[in-house]
Amino acid sequence: MYDYLQNLKGIIMKYDCLIIDDEKLLADSTAEYFNLFGIKTAVVYSAPECWDFFRGHTAGLLLLDINLGGSSGFRLCKELREKTDVPILFISARTSDDDKIVALNIGGDDYIEKPYPLAVLLAKVKVVLKRSGWGTQDTDTKYSDGRLTVDFDAKQVFVQDQAVKLTSLEFKLLSYLIKNENRVVSKHELFENVWNDRFTGDGTLNVHIRKIREAIEENPGSPEYIITVWGDGYRFTGGKQ
Repeated sequence: MYDYLQNLKGIIMKYDCLIIDDEKLLADSTAEYFNLFGIKTAVVYSAPECWDFFRGHTAGLLLLDINLGGSSGFRLCKELREKTDVPILFISARTSDDDKIVALNIGGDDYIEKPYPLAVLLAKVKVVLKRSGWGTQDTDTKYSDGRLTVDFDAKQVFVQDQAVKLTSLEFKLLSYLIKNENRVVSKHELFENVWNDRFTGDGTLNVHIRKIREAIEENPGSPEYIITVWGDGYRFTGGKQ
């Protein structure tokens, strides 16, 4: 079903939802809301960025705007339909019946008018993901980019094929960051999802981040994998800033 949308680094890094919309404020706030409710969501703002995304990730569902700056969501949908049958939900401020008919005829699975209530949109997305069976068959078992390899099942980490040692908590922290690749993960989120404790202090987190960097980074003082986003948290970049 998703044969085309394969990670070219030799792994599948899965997102539940990809938002393709040039209204950055709306797209970002929608993604943030979805992530809060456990729908792992990424955002791109143009058709070229969409194709770039699929060079390294998969998605179970697309939210696609019709107007994409210099491009068209209709055109992108047609091109995607030549490669995949991933569900596509159009999101648009255009309300004409003609637009809705075109969207559905070229392969869209639904058409949602802006402005949309976030709770309603989230409910629709959950229904589509459940109906398509997303997340029930394949799971991410390994990350590998040619230098760093993390086997989530075996709980092993390799740098240039050499095993490195991490504590159980450090491995859990690194895995969480990897599985949220390219998304800024707040300290609060890490405390709740890695430590299961919202009262863990910044100092404790900082020590663990430093130890992970010392284990996986070529230059821990100038990290390429785990980037500090001052005032917000951390972002795992896959070695590409």
